[in-house]
Amino acid sequence: MHLNTFTYSVPGAIGGDLTHEISAWRESNRIGRLWHKDASVWTAADESKWLGWLHIVEEELANTAVYRELRADIATAGFSQVLLMGMGGSSLCPEVLAMTFGKDHFHILDSTVPAQVKAVEDKLDLERTLFIVASKSGSTLEPNCFKQYFFERLAERIGRENAGRQFVAITDPGSKMEQIAKDDGFRHFFYGKPQIGGRFSALSAFGLTAAAAMGLDVEAFLSSSARMVAASKNNDPAENHAALLGLILGVCHSHGRDKLTIFTTPEIYDLGAWLEQLVAESTGKNGVAIIPVDREMPMPADTYDDDRLFTFLSVGEDRGLDEAYRAVTGADHPAVRIALNSIDDLGQEFFRWEFATAVAGAVMKINPFDQPDVESAKIEARKITDEYEQTGSLPAEEPFFSADGISLFTGEAYAKELLAAAGEPTLHGLLNTHIDNLESGDYFAVLGYLEMNDETEKILSDIRTAVLRRTSVATCLGFGPRFLHSTGQAYKGGANNGVFLQITSNDNTDLAVPGQKYTFGVVKAAQARGDFQVLVDRGRRALRLHLGSDIKRGLQTILREI
Repeated sequence: MHLNTFTYSVPGAIGGDLTHEISAWRESNRIGRLWHKDASVWTAADESKWLGWLHIVEEELANTAVYRELRADIATAGFSQVLLMGMGGSSLCPEVLAMTFGKDHFHILDSTVPAQVKAVEDKLDLERTLFIVASKSGSTLEPNCFKQYFFERLAERIGRENAGRQFVAITDPGSKMEQIAKDDGFRHFFYGKPQIGGRFSALSAFGLTAAAAMGLDVEAFLSSSARMVAASKNNDPAENHAALLGLILGVCHSHGRDKLTIFTTPEIYDLGAWLEQLVAESTGKNGVAIIPVDREMPMPADTYDDDRLFTFLSVGEDRGLDEAYRAVTGADHPAVRIALNSIDDLGQEFFRWEFATAVAGAVMKINPFDQPDVESAKIEARKITDEYEQTGSLPAEEPFFSADGISLFTGEAYAKELLAAAGEPTLHGLLNTHIDNLESGDYFAVLGYLEMNDETEKILSDIRTAVLRRTSVATCLGFGPRFLHSTGQAYKGGANNGVFLQITSNDNTDLAVPGQKYTFGVVKAAQARGDFQVLVDRGRRALRLHLGSDIKRGLQTILREI
């Protein structure tokens, strides 16, 4: 096996600054210091406590027997399906693996939208399904709700004393989930390392347990990944392509190229979802951010603003991506071109981008391992669920405008601004006034707290594309609540250059969360409101559209008005 290939192009002044940064890193032995867990590479805070991912491949290569045993046990026990329940780093790597390797029997649940939970349940033969609960802290709201729901559904069928034999826990030692798993008699326990944050956990138990459960050869996967680990120890950043990628990310950010635009070939199209979390949550804080732009419609190279850095990833050579790379570099945009030897070498990219993101954080003078703004939305959501527990209803809210079955919400100041600029208030006027606030260097993000299915994703993508064509600004699309554990950190903690369109709806069906007064619909509503409130509190240009019960009609109305 060989390393996946890496080439790049940076124009003019960016190239000069990159050369300077390479020299500075070489002279100060910063790569060696990084490997020795020297926190002064970053901000001299607690970074040294979060670098367990540097050595995890070597450690897990010595631990592959447990994954072989899991794989054999699943086959022997006759499980025909697997459901992994988690959020953020606990679910995104498994999702990429399942989609890349075509494991249709392996399902992911990372949404509290009741229709999504029900859609996943309807795919399962519960008595032949292995349930994996993935939660580092063991206290994350969503995985705990998922576990309660499916444990009770299974207990109704086979008895509470037997249900635990169909559950596996992936969690850090001593967590709340570990105790729950022991009490409920889980089939297996797999432990993460407390020194590895969720978004850096792809090559730890959180990614590898999933890989084994879906039938992948974990030892071969790690052996390929180890080649990138070894190459990343080269102290010369000009030859260390993982470090070099990080320097490119950091230097491009300093030149205002803060929109990392990702294009992939179909085999690895879901890799961008994992990259979104890694890059956005690591770099989006202290008023700065690299904003990943994934699955955006390609545009002519000369129509892009000068705030983009492009990355093109393929399996093998790909003429289309090669031509796109030449086009954007010919238009003086910085770009990176990566070609995997095969999908079996996907782990190399997990490590390359983890290392690069850590390096980029150092260039940006931030701690890439914390996520100070993720908790803010959780706190607001918790206030709402607490009130529901006490009163039996969600807090009252009043839209500042309603029409065509759609209600509009935002902060008081921004509502006044939109109403004044729109003249006579109409849905068309207010929505388009909101979009007209986009300026060069901004980005537009659609945040849908809706079921993530093909139909909904298609219409939301069309809304995104309409704004792209109209404004040429970078555009993003995220489904809630999963993006709260991903790009949401950058949206709240990064630069104030985002314009947000949050879309919510009523739930035509709802599901109880066993042991709680609240339902999945209440949790979803609380998360959406909490997320939106933090955006408003941070002075973001954010507009929430509530569609009622006819979601398809509401989305089509939005698209038509735009």
